[in-house]
Order: sequence, then structure tokens, then C-alpha cells
Amino acid sequence: MAIGEQPQLPLPGVTPRGWQLLTSERPRPEAIRGRSWAWRLAVATVCFGAFMGQLDASIVTLTYQPLGAEFHASPAAVEWVSLAYLLTLVALLVPVGRFSDAHGRKLMYLYGFGVFTLASAACGLAPTLLALVAFRVVQALGAALMQANSVALVTTSAPPGRRRSALGMQAAGQAIGLALGPTVGGAVVATLGWRWVFLVNVPVGLVALAAGHYLLPRTRQRCAGARVDGLGVLLLALTTTGMMLTLSVVSGLGWPLWSVALLVPAALAAGVALTRRQRNCSRPLVDLALLRANARGLLGGLSGYLVLFGPLVLVPVVLTRQGVGLMTAGLVLTALPLGFALAATGADRVLPGTLTDRDRARLGAGISVLALAALVLLPMTTGLLPCTLGLLGLGLGVFTPANNSAVMGAFPAESAGTGGGMVNMGRGLGTALGVAAVTLILHLVPGTTGEQAAAAVLLAFAALMFPARRVSPS
Repeated sequence: MAIGEQPQLPLPGVTPRGWQLLTSERPRPEAIRGRSWAWRLAVATVCFGAFMGQLDASIVTLTYQPLGAEFHASPAAVEWVSLAYLLTLVALLVPVGRFSDAHGRKLMYLYGFGVFTLASAACGLAPTLLALVAFRVVQALGAALMQANSVALVTTSAPPGRRRSALGMQAAGQAIGLALGPTVGGAVVATLGWRWVFLVNVPVGLVALAAGHYLLPRTRQRCAGARVDGLGVLLLALTTTGMMLTLSVVSGLGWPLWSVALLVPAALAAGVALTRRQRNCSRPLVDLALLRANARGLLGGLSGYLVLFGPLVLVPVVLTRQGVGLMTAGLVLTALPLGFALAATGADRVLPGTLTDRDRARLGAGISVLALAALVLLPMTTGLLPCTLGLLGLGLGVFTPANNSAVMGAFPAESAGTGGGMVNMGRGLGTALGVAAVTLILHLVPGTTGEQAAAAVLLAFAALMFPARRVSPS
């Protein structure tokens, strides 16, 4: 048995062999786990999941218009294909992470890929828009099981001296998936149709399941006392969903406007109850003291992802109105995540080592503000957009890793898991708000004026990315 590997630890009370196979982590073959390079295979497997998650996140926005045409649905209704996924992810990341700490990260990661793959097949075969949204909720459950365990699997697989390199490999996998999403999505939707955006995950998921079974290490340490605040999860879901439903109704969802009078008080009441619950709970879902202490950095992270994903909704609408095909729109849109990928993975090699995380975050925020100012003032054409979006991607790629590093550095070591959960929540909420805010503005303000107004709102949020004057040193 390799150093660090534990004996199989099936769930308490499980005796039949069939259940034991389903609830215990299987060891890697001796021919693999005994090799010095086994950790690289484990990290590569996690990178595969990171790639697929970001590919899916950036590809779905290109299905909005064909979905609206096929199901005769408004943009406000279609956006729930993304919002249902994102809100479920936000609500589940922290509790799923705690559950995995107790019952095995490899086991939960593999179940996550299985659920994600089956739900992807169901999404591709969905007969109605409502069914598609429901299947996306299930798909988000699988994504939460993967994302909540990916960093832990990377850090526990790699030797201590290689952890930074391993995390860099994971970031590269995410960045590449994000960069390829618009191009792949545009080509798939234009040639095969929107259903294949989801069906393509099926063969990929089967390969990933096999790779994970043989290449991922079993959990070395478990936290048997990890508990999930179920009521906190429910209140968080009610708060965020009520907020997003309100925005969607105002954006033309098709519900009567008087429903806003019910949704707003319900969301506020759930938010107040969530706050009180977190103050009194022994293991809160959101630590309010740590949230207040790191509010500026977390707000910057939320704003950064809002600014990143807002254009993924705006640009396809703009170019389609100009008569540009989805494949071309996808190619133009690729400039944004490609710039993000280049900066996120290459900034350390280019920027002076003397720059602190705060300096880098400020530089990235400044570049982002400049790019969005150009998006507001210049025509949104296929000739200018790649330059503007590429510059925005570079700014966000410099900002995001530096801001995340500063935020995580501000959390005590014993609260690193809580900090990571808050960063992930901010990322999910920022992405959801980017989708909802752009859809709302385009609904309320028609034509090119609405397009410029949406860009101006993104510019306002980019201004919130600038870090506070005092941030913990890197």
C-alpha cells in the first residue's frame, strides 16, 4: 500500500458487498500508485473535470437563441437554463464539500461525474424548456460534487513541493475550457444543433469516470464530524432564487407583475432568516464575521465574474441582431476567455515578482475598466469586438487569481475551507447576476441603446473590482 493511502472505509452500517462497492473508495492499481509520477495522472484527471466544467459554463449562452426559437420562449425564460444551474451550484458547494470530507472525496467526485454525465444526456433529450431547466438542476448537483472536491484532490495528490505547480495545471485546464467554449459552442450549435452542446458531455464523462476510478487516490484523512446545515442551505437557495426570479419577471419571464410583490418579501424574509441562522448555528454555512472582514475582496471577486460572464450573454445578442451567424459570433466571443486564459496562466512569468496581490488586482481592475469603457464608446462590430474583449479578458485574468489569493490569504489557516466556499459562492452569484443583469437591461432598453446601457452597467461593476487600501500581503 502506498504511503498516505488508508484502508477502505465504507460508510457505517453498510454490510452487503454490493453496497460496499458503491459506498467505499477503491484503490488505484499497484502498478500506478507505486510510481513517482502517479500524482501527475491524478492531477490530469482533475484537470479534465475542470476543463469540462468551464467549457460547459461558457458554451451554454450560445444556445439561448435556438432554445428560444424551438420552445417559443422569451429570453428571460431561456436564461434559466443557466440560472438554475448556477443557483443550485451556489447553494450546494459548501455543504457538498463538508459531506465529501466525511465520506471520501474520490467517491463523491466520481459520483459527481456520473450524475453530470447522466444529466447531460437528459438535457440533450429534453422535450420542453421546463424539463431542460429541471435537468440542469440535476447537472449542477453533479458539478457541485466535482468542484467541491477538485482543489482538495489536487492538493492531496501532489507532493508538498509540487502543489503550486499542480494547482497551476488545474487553473490552466479551467482556462482552456473557458477559452474553447464559445468556439466549440458556436460550431456545435451551427452544425449539429443545441442538443449536442449537452450530448457531447456523455462520451467525455464516461472516459473521465474510468480515468478517475483508476487514477485518483483514496481520501487520506476524513472529518467524521462534518455536518451540513440543511436549513441554511434551504434558506440560501430561497434567497438567491427569489432574487433571480424577481429579475426574470421584470425581464419578461411571462409571470404577472404582481408576483414581484410576493417574490421580493419572500426573498427578503429568507435572507433575514439566513442571517439569523448563521449567527446562531455552531457550524454556519456562511461565517458572517469572516464575511464582513473580507467583504471588499469577496465583492471584487463577485464583480469580476459578473463582468466576465455578462459579455457572454450580451455579445451573441448584439451580433445576431447584426445578422452575424452563431459560428462567427462564437469565434469573436472567444477573444474574452482566451485573454483570460493567457493572463491567468502567464501573468506570473510576465509581471515583476515585486508586485503584491493587491498591486496585481488593481492593475487587472484598471485594464478591465479601460476595456469596458471602450465597449461603451466604440461600435460593437466584428472588427472591434475581438480587441475590446481580448483586453477585457487580459484584465480579468490578471485580477482574478490575485484577488482570490489576497482573499484566501486574509482567512485564518483553520478557516481556509470556509474561505474557499465563500469564494466559490461569490463566483457563482457573480456569474448568475451577469446573466440576469444583461438580460434585464436588454429587455427594458431596446436596440443599440440597450446594448450600450448593458456595457455601462458592466463598467460600473468593474469599478467595484478595485481592492481596498489595506489587503493582507501575499
